[in-house]
Amino acid sequence: MHSGTLSELSWTNNRIYSRLPARPLMDILYISELKAEANLGVYAWEKRMPQTVELNIEFAIPNSKASETDNIADTIDYAVVVDRIRSELSANRFELLEAMAEFIANLLLHEFGSPWAKINIAKIGMIRQVKKIGITIERRRG
Repeated sequence: MHSGTLSELSWTNNRIYSRLPARPLMDILYISELKAEANLGVYAWEKRMPQTVELNIEFAIPNSKASETDNIADTIDYAVVVDRIRSELSANRFELLEAMAEFIANLLLHEFGSPWAKINIAKIGMIRQVKKIGITIERRRG
């Protein structure tokens, strides 16, 4: 947020307005601590059975129309996103967390139309005395 100097701001009807060019803002949905079963891993012991991963996902919606219309058709339905991610993780196999994160980011950007996504995925309890191991990626469409 730009606070601006006095010369960059003006008052109208008891409201302050910036004379600086408006920056495009994003409305960001998030899904926190989503647990999902995934076929994931490089090592033979990892490949024996699905692993539980924890996902924290943030993604921009293409516009802010839903905040004006209060209509789910004007946003990205996060319930559909959760179902789709769970379905894809159980149907596909990934060697690396990096590849899984990229797959999810591409799903959000290209199938759901999000202009921006940040994906954090963690394996839980895979190494002794380590609670989580993971990766965070951030991607933009275009």
